[in-house]
Amino acid sequence: MYYGFDIGGSKIALGVYDAARQLLFEKRVATPHDSYPAFLETITRLVEQADAQFAVKGHVGIGIPGMPETDAGLLYAANLPAASGHPVRADLSRLLDRDVRIDNDANCFALSEAWDDAFRHYPVVMGLILGTGVGGGLVINGKSVTGRNYITGEFGHTRLPIDAMTLLGWDIPIRRCGCGQHGCAETYLSGRGFAWLYHHFYHETLEAPEIIARWHGGDEQARAHVERFVDLLALCLGNWLTVVDAHLVVIGGGLSQFSYLTGALAERLPRSLLPVARTPRIEAARHGDAGGMRGAAFLHLTD
Repeated sequence: MYYGFDIGGSKIALGVYDAARQLLFEKRVATPHDSYPAFLETITRLVEQADAQFAVKGHVGIGIPGMPETDAGLLYAANLPAASGHPVRADLSRLLDRDVRIDNDANCFALSEAWDDAFRHYPVVMGLILGTGVGGGLVINGKSVTGRNYITGEFGHTRLPIDAMTLLGWDIPIRRCGCGQHGCAETYLSGRGFAWLYHHFYHETLEAPEIIARWHGGDEQARAHVERFVDLLALCLGNWLTVVDAHLVVIGGGLSQFSYLTGALAERLPRSLLPVARTPRIEAARHGDAGGMRGAAFLHLTD
């Protein structure tokens, strides 16, 4: 059995999967905020319950929003104050008497999608999250690529390419990102960036769902805005694919629910790729909120 934990600031979600990657059991509890022992106990208790229910010693994988392990062996996650700064992987491996694996939640998202039955045959899978920010992960031959600092897949913190400046106008404000840098792609391509671009060009403040609703209603400004956004996304994705050269791109996050994006993106992407490059398959994510649990559980599948 494979146990996947999706741990966030408010909840800990456990999913238990069998060898066929089918979900057999799911449970959610509140994330302890004030006590590291309570944090460890919560996870340990859930694992023991699953072991007892299925009469096995399951494999444990955990996805967290942050850096799973620094050089000193410590977890760093700003919204997990009870666990941040502690040797979570080592402590849980000791308490549970098994190899506990931890990865970034964006990597777990990509891993979950890469192990979908329809996608398993693709050697290189790029997960792209278009949500509050822009992130993602990279999976090669079924295994997530973490990199030196667990930032593989932080596509949103690359800078806008020169073609994007031509598209948006050279007077476009170079926005400051939450990471401290200026001009990061996520400030324009995230859900908030989608809304900001609309305000910049049309001087009206709307949230992304409102703009998309207008698009569905045939509003000309919303239609023009979406076409510009798709062009911008294709330019940036073309740059990322020149480095990654993925066979499949899976798009998650709130904007992935806008189904027009994936088809339009596939049509426009070739203009931003090298002439010899073939356009990868582009799909919307299939597993939604369950992706974090699934990907964490599948951290053990490549053994």
